[in-house]
Order: sequence, then C-alpha cells, then structure tokens
Amino acid sequence: MPLINETYDALPYVDATPSEPALSAAKSLIDTDIRTTGIDTTQLHPALIPAATYTPRFSSAVELEHARLLADASSKLSAIDLTRYDELEAPPNTTPTSDEDRPELLAKWKQALERAYTSAEYVNGRTTQLGLLERFGKNAWLVGNAQLEDILKGIEAELALTRKEYEEVEAVRRANQERVHGEIKTLEETWKKGVGRVLEVEVAAEGLKQQILERRRAGAV
Repeated sequence: MPLINETYDALPYVDATPSEPALSAAKSLIDTDIRTTGIDTTQLHPALIPAATYTPRFSSAVELEHARLLADASSKLSAIDLTRYDELEAPPNTTPTSDEDRPELLAKWKQALERAYTSAEYVNGRTTQLGLLERFGKNAWLVGNAQLEDILKGIEAELALTRKEYEEVEAVRRANQERVHGEIKTLEETWKKGVGRVLEVEVAAEGLKQQILERRRAGAV
C-alpha cells in the first residue's frame, strides 16, 4: 500500500470543457492569489538555477594552461612538438673532418636523422592503419551498422510497448469514467435539486419571517 494516495479531480471523459470566460476567471483568480503572496514570477527560483552558484575546479596543469591562454589568446598548445612532422631539410654536406671542425653540422645531421626516424615511424603506422582499414574497415562498418540497427529496433520495441501500455491505461480510464458517468450525473442532479430545495426553504422561511414581523407591527399599532 503506498504511503501517499494520489487522487485526481479531473474527469476528462465526464466533465464538460470549461468555457473561455470560465478559464479567464480562473486565471484571474490565480494571478490575484500569486500577487498577494509577493512572489516575483519573472525570476526563477534559486533552486532551479544551480549553475549560478556552481564554481568549476580544475587541476593545476589546466589552470596554468588557462593562464597562458588568457595572457596570449593567439598562442597554441606547446605540449606537443609538431615540428618533427614538418618537411625535412637536408643539412649541408659533410667532409671527413667536419665532425671535428664543425660540431654544429654534426648536431644538425643528428637532428635530421631523429626527425627522419620519427617521420618513418609515423608513415609506417599510417600505412599499417590504412591496410587494416582496407582489410577490415568494411566489415567493421557493417557490424557497427548492424549494432546500431539492433539498438534502434530495441528502442522502437520499447516505444511500441510503452505506447501500448499508455493506450491500455487510457482505455481503462475511459471505461471507468464512462461506467460511472450516469451515476455522477445523477448525483450532480440530486445535489442541484437539494441545493435548490434548501434555497426554496430559506426563501420561504424569510417570507414567513417577514409576514410575522408585519403582523407584529400591525398588532402593535
């Protein structure tokens, strides 16, 4: 048994649709009640805007990167040296004694060889990946599409089941309301008649009271 019993006063299959004047009057009463509470309806409640009080927190490395970007917005990320992938430029030619006479030339050749090794490894990896893509890419793409189709079918089946359950609940709700429609109308008519009789009794009592007062006044004269 639930702790809270939910009840709904709306009976869409029994109650008549309210007229425009009735809706306007209800809206006017609601607006008047809201104004009396002093609530500003133009502003959202603070609980609905948690982002206003949220302060993001980043690691020290990210904070340093933010500071660098703030200092120079046109700067680029320097964590990866992209110059190693640039086009190689051949250093000057060497001589039998250039290693001893010109050590800077030897350093240039070492740097060129390192960049050549890097480019070669990159090209080899790229070739391997392209080969794998050519060999297995089509099947992987088809398998991925099949998986997505299965997911889509599952979602569509769940949607169809949910829609069916909704229609069943709606049908039961309609049947329940239509079943008691006659009883509700009878009770409503009985209530109206009872209210009318009470008013008639009050009117008759008021008339009798006036007659008694008039006779008393006539007797007093």
